[in-house]
Amino acid sequence: MAAATVRGLRLAYADAGGPGRPVLALHGHFGRARAFAGLAAALAPEFRLIALEQRAHGLSERAADLSPDAYVADAAAFVRALGLGPLPVVGHSMGAVVAFRLAARHPDLVTALVNEEGGALNRRPEVAHPVLDVRDWPHRAPTLAELRRRVEARGIPDAGYFLESAVERPDGWGFLFDYDAMVRSQEALIGDWWPDWLAATCPALLLHGLDSFVLPTAMAREMARRRPDTTLREFPGCGHWLHDDDPEGYAEVVRAFLVKV
Repeated sequence: MAAATVRGLRLAYADAGGPGRPVLALHGHFGRARAFAGLAAALAPEFRLIALEQRAHGLSERAADLSPDAYVADAAAFVRALGLGPLPVVGHSMGAVVAFRLAARHPDLVTALVNEEGGALNRRPEVAHPVLDVRDWPHRAPTLAELRRRVEARGIPDAGYFLESAVERPDGWGFLFDYDAMVRSQEALIGDWWPDWLAATCPALLLHGLDSFVLPTAMAREMARRRPDTTLREFPGCGHWLHDDDPEGYAEVVRAFLVKV
């Protein structure tokens, strides 16, 4: 992991390196840059994937401002600081919303979008549970396996995604992210993001898991229908983390899109 000071914050990032065309990747809530390790390997050597660990996530510095605008401003400043743009941007969930808002507000930086499960509308009743309240999750466990067991006992079917942010400390295993911050950040993302989704004019690939509990299928299809130059790819048997549910299929579709834009 490398780090850059962006807008006064120390932000970590993973750079796959190599001679390929740069691609920026933005993870979702609770996520880390390492979520894109498989995609980075699949895209090399034609593409060099740089995954930003966003504020308050992973090894990046925490911040009081967790508004969607703050995430967008970070991404724009990061691209400019590293001299990466213009470039394609890949995002998952919250990171996908940041990606298409980045394209809408900084069109000079973004040449193409890969939106994995980032909805244009994030509120009830369209999205039944826009916030995952983790404030009662365990803060420490004696082993990683026990941390998984305790999280899954809170109703999480598979804690694997969250355990990417688990670390061992002197008093046991816990998460890098702050629980209150993650709830506040999710609450700040509740809203209508249609104007930004429609304002971005670059080519877009919209990826949707048909078993997703976050992005309704009807909304995904409407997003593709209403936005020009947008390709929708649906993944049967996959949920919100379709990059984990079908990593090979996900990477294949992303690669095929990127080589054309």
